[in-house]
Amino acid sequence: MARRVKQPASSDLDARKATILEAVVSEHIATAQPVGSSSVASNADLGVSPATVRSEMVSLEREGYLAQPHTSAGRVPTDKGYRYFVDHLASGVLGTVQQHQLSEFFANVRGEVEDVLEQTSTLLSRMTSYTAVVVGATHAHASILSAQLVNIDARHQLLVTVFSDGSVVKHSLTPHFDVDLETCTEASRQINALLIGTTLETQVQVPSRHDHVAVLVRDAVAALHAALPTADGEKVFIGGSSRVADSFDGVETVRQVLSILEQELLVVSLVQDMLARGLSVAIGTENGYEPLSACAVVVAPVTIDGATAGAVGLLGPTRMKYQEAMAAAGAVSQHLTRHFGGEEENANH
Repeated sequence: MARRVKQPASSDLDARKATILEAVVSEHIATAQPVGSSSVASNADLGVSPATVRSEMVSLEREGYLAQPHTSAGRVPTDKGYRYFVDHLASGVLGTVQQHQLSEFFANVRGEVEDVLEQTSTLLSRMTSYTAVVVGATHAHASILSAQLVNIDARHQLLVTVFSDGSVVKHSLTPHFDVDLETCTEASRQINALLIGTTLETQVQVPSRHDHVAVLVRDAVAALHAALPTADGEKVFIGGSSRVADSFDGVETVRQVLSILEQELLVVSLVQDMLARGLSVAIGTENGYEPLSACAVVVAPVTIDGATAGAVGLLGPTRMKYQEAMAAAGAVSQHLTRHFGGEEENANH
């Protein structure tokens, strides 16, 4: 497993230094090139000479916000510089075209939860040109909306359970006795009445009788509660992993980032750690894994019934377009929350 590293702290700056730092970060994000004092002086509207700007940039470098990759070259932001920039960044809003894309997608998307999450990761990557990560939680905290028993034949019944997170799970029952339609219908009614509104963590009181209906009810509840908690772990869907090669210059960096993305447990751990620390953005070494030291990760939680039920994220270089990425991740998480929470989609979110 990749070794975890400590994250840097961020302090405050006076108005001029803050403006200069913002100008350097913005230009470097746009151009991927070191930024010189003359460019900052002409674009930042500071009313001071390039020499004064240069002096302030030297000071920012000394304080750890900027770095000079080559002698006589301009400066680039450090992780600390990006952190200050992000912490003082105004909230972004999705453009009209992107809002329309999202509304159209969620108004028409159909299928089981895994299909929706996979399609969502592809959409988010396409919207932002970064690699998208969508983490779907287990069904453990999702409530059961419906549980129906379908009679396939006398010795084969199918339990179809619908959860509040949008997932539909099927289990086959093979009783040792013949089941007619009337028995199956009554068992289905009792199963639905027993399970609706509960979760997989809820202990339900099953009937202790030995008639065929009671046996079917017990078998159905046992199959549902025994199989899902062990078999249904958190799922990770990666959209646009090919964009990693376009986002980073070094071949070794691309290889390391792709290696991390292939390890689902690491991806889940990274997202959960960020959410636990209250971070919506992790920059460079803040990610906690050395292979991601050249990356920025943006995450937004998906909540269902007041509990975190997953997350959406974006992974790109530290010179990520943070405002756009944060707005896109936030909007997609809101749409997923409404979609799986059963709320009506509204384009004007």
